[in-house]
Amino acid sequence: MQSRKRLFSAAPEGTAVLFFIQIFATLGFAVLYSTLVLYATKHLQLSVKMATTLMGVFGAFNYGLHLFGGYLGGRFLSNRNLFVGGMALQVIGCGCIAVGTAALFYIGLAFFLTGSGLNVTCINMMLTQRFTPEDPRREGAFLWNYAGMNVGFFVGFAVAGYFQGTQSYASLFIFATLGNFVAIILAVLSWKTLVDRNTPLLEAKSKQFRLRLLAGIGILIGTIPVVWLMLQRPGMTETLIKGICAAVALTLIYLTLRHPDRRERRNMTAYLILTIGSLSFWSLYQMAPSGLQLFAVNNVNLMIGHVEIQPQWIQNINTVCIVLGGPLLASFFTRMRAGGWRIDIPKQFATSLILMALGFLILPLGIKLAGVDGKSAFVWLFMSYVLQSVGELLISPIGYAMIGKLAPKQYQGVMMGSWMLVTGLASLFAGDFSGMIPEPNGTTAVATNPEYVKLFGALGVGSLVVGVALVVLIPFLRRLISDKAEIPPEEMAMATVVPVV
Repeated sequence: MQSRKRLFSAAPEGTAVLFFIQIFATLGFAVLYSTLVLYATKHLQLSVKMATTLMGVFGAFNYGLHLFGGYLGGRFLSNRNLFVGGMALQVIGCGCIAVGTAALFYIGLAFFLTGSGLNVTCINMMLTQRFTPEDPRREGAFLWNYAGMNVGFFVGFAVAGYFQGTQSYASLFIFATLGNFVAIILAVLSWKTLVDRNTPLLEAKSKQFRLRLLAGIGILIGTIPVVWLMLQRPGMTETLIKGICAAVALTLIYLTLRHPDRRERRNMTAYLILTIGSLSFWSLYQMAPSGLQLFAVNNVNLMIGHVEIQPQWIQNINTVCIVLGGPLLASFFTRMRAGGWRIDIPKQFATSLILMALGFLILPLGIKLAGVDGKSAFVWLFMSYVLQSVGELLISPIGYAMIGKLAPKQYQGVMMGSWMLVTGLASLFAGDFSGMIPEPNGTTAVATNPEYVKLFGALGVGSLVVGVALVVLIPFLRRLISDKAEIPPEEMAMATVVPVV
């Protein structure tokens, strides 16, 4: 206990408890994220297409509601109120899913998604409010917060795999409810410490405050049936979300073309090009809990000696790579830059896509070298996940930081929201790709391997093409991305006129 106090003694009050809240708040999401497709196909007997479409909609809702939660918290509900309310919805959701019926599955999923989608932003907001804008400790606090999230994922994936071995799904989802409930208890015990600071809600008068609070509660509860209804028609929901994303893309293109400042217009153009690379990367990356997981269960030999690797444990390859690889990669980049190497945003994006391509292209090679039963050796899947994780380290940390560099002040909110929306859209595409895999029921690995070779090969080549295109565009993107304000041509002409003496 004393060592924990010393560890967080230099941080503002509230940051330590938020670290532990983050761990327990992540458990429920980790369980559902890694188990949803397996639970839907093995327990509820849904088709692969239906299960992977649901997984795509699950990801799209989760990221889309993050934006809504950022608006709701601090304006209608305090961030701590919204967080606790969201966690309560997650507890109810996991409890409904634990019953094991299809009807309660959809109800529980609607509760859970509403809660997880709206309250994730609240932790980040509560954390950032502990610091003044110039406080240098902010970065360290968010690194600890990110570490806590990964601890939650590691534990959630590990426990999910343990219960997957016996398909004890009820016990698994009860575990998720207990983890989320602990997060609520920690938040309540630290209620005064986690009070909001400098939000629009705090400026409201007493009557207006109560009206906003009631409106916020109404919005929170009213979101649940909307999500439930849209989950009933995942195909229609997917089309609707894709249409919204297309409208946002056209709006950004219009704003870019009409923007008056030439330097900022060029930065916005670079943003649009890099967004295509980001969409390509995350569309394949988010196949991990759906298509790649089904491939692992049915077409990969998961025995390592006398131990059977559970499919959820495979997700922890990514977690370990992120935790261990992040500091190592940062140190490597520092040495490379000191040696004169130019490592910038375009080069990192291009490299991440090429690594993603390699991660998918080695899977057909593993299938070709499979044994008589048609099952690939686990090492090929392991290598694929490692390559994808290194690619994530290259593209993920710089994505949000890139917005502050490339977005004009008046468009920063729109462009940040659009960047998050890209991840939601990528989840839908990942569901589409995963829906192309063969139905495992009544088939063997030998029979389905050719379809996997075709799918993984096509996806890998597609990612490679985008990655190579970005490599070719690196000089162009570097010219677009500029920190220096440009002198208008007419002023430049005037500055170059030699004065008459």
